[in-house]
Amino acid sequence: MIKLSHIVKTYNPGTPNEVRALREISLEINKGEIFGVIGLSGAGKSTLIRIINMLERPTSGTVEVNGQDLTAMNERELREARRHIGMIFQSFNLLSSATVYDNVAFPLQLAGTADKATIDKRVRELLEMVELSDKAQMYPAQLSGGQKQRVGIARALASNPEVLLCDEATSALDPKTTSSILELLTTLRKKLNLTIVIITHQMEVIKQCCDRVAVIDGGVITELGSAIEIFIDPKQALTKRLVSAAVRRGLPNLLQHTQVVPEYHEGAKAVVELLFLGPKADAPVIVEVAKICDVSISILSGDIDHIQNEPFGIMAVEIGGARSEIEHAIDEFKQRVHKVEVLGYDERKQLSEL
Repeated sequence: MIKLSHIVKTYNPGTPNEVRALREISLEINKGEIFGVIGLSGAGKSTLIRIINMLERPTSGTVEVNGQDLTAMNERELREARRHIGMIFQSFNLLSSATVYDNVAFPLQLAGTADKATIDKRVRELLEMVELSDKAQMYPAQLSGGQKQRVGIARALASNPEVLLCDEATSALDPKTTSSILELLTTLRKKLNLTIVIITHQMEVIKQCCDRVAVIDGGVITELGSAIEIFIDPKQALTKRLVSAAVRRGLPNLLQHTQVVPEYHEGAKAVVELLFLGPKADAPVIVEVAKICDVSISILSGDIDHIQNEPFGIMAVEIGGARSEIEHAIDEFKQRVHKVEVLGYDERKQLSEL
């Protein structure tokens, strides 16, 4: 659906102020998926999304959307191609002097391809779709942030696009409103068969709605995979930091104030992180393994979350017993949970007593 090949974007080339915003980005986004691009400020996220609809032309490389090479088009051809690519923004970008109705109608009026009755029918359909039918005659200043973004979504969908680009569309919203906007986007994706690209610095956004995710750092994609893969097995330091901020609560601080060492020594207890996925998130594995292996197991921290409605659990435990018993318990855990990681060995007393 969307194919970026060897994209380079350089600002002020050949000058002392030269900045390489994107470096050899190659990426394919499938039709009908919600694809997330996450990174820190200045990583190149917004440049990347603006290149997809050619609001920014790449210095080199090609952009294909639905089989069309946008980089080979002239401005007239691009204007037509952009009618099939909607975009919503962090700052909403609504016309402050126009009503909700007129904001949504604006792109249709601008195109000049529909009569008044057709525009009226389409606007009312869209307002119902985003649950703002009763706000049609209000002005942006009278709306909450979430309502403004719903207007922005309705306006972006006015010309029946196949692709919807979201540039930090929820970063100005509170968590509850963010969740409702993401639920709306997920519903619209299914209803309209949209391909949605979400640029964000919020891992919670990725966790709630994205099928796949690319991590961008310094203009380079450093990690790419399904949302579940990224959360369960992040490879790069930045990805681990982003994931940790979203799902691993409490454990790093706990270990910081203990004497956990990397190697086993006599009498030490193993500190182990267990990752559960799907039905395993609710399974009584702690009791089972403690009974089978004759070890003591203390829960240090735990949390059950969801990635795209899939249960996802993280638990840190401390395993006490003889070395062979601890190793046996770790092997048993590997048979029962999605992933097991030995974080170290407790050099003092049981961590749960600290």
